[in-house]
Amino acid sequence: MRALTQNRAETDPHADDPRLRGRTYAIAFHRVWEAAVTLADGGLTRWELTEADDEAGTIHAESTTRLFGFVDDVHIDIGLDQNGQTRVDVRSASRVGKADLGRNPRTIGSFLQALDKALEAGPEQILDATREPTWTS
Repeated sequence: MRALTQNRAETDPHADDPRLRGRTYAIAFHRVWEAAVTLADGGLTRWELTEADDEAGTIHAESTTRLFGFVDDVHIDIGLDQNGQTRVDVRSASRVGKADLGRNPRTIGSFLQALDKALEAGPEQILDATREPTWTS
């Protein structure tokens, strides 16, 4: 079982766990960036922004557990995909222990859900990153 053997998680468009599929938005980079930084900088409870570089498209934050105060390191990558859409991928890793009991996937899922809400992103703006774009002429 993953929760008893791993202390990190990351997004992948083909992940079995839907919380770990990341996001591809039909929303401008700067809007997604600003919303993500706001969430990482205290917009989410027990989160603290440690670094943000808009040119590299990277955000580093710390997420602290309510119980025991364990700190997880969260790395967020935001950039444009091959189709010019804004792609968000997240990694979360526990600093201590060999198993996270599902904490890191929950951290990633909570962040992405909060980002969807902050962007007021509807189904037409959250794209399926596993599908090829369809072009009409």
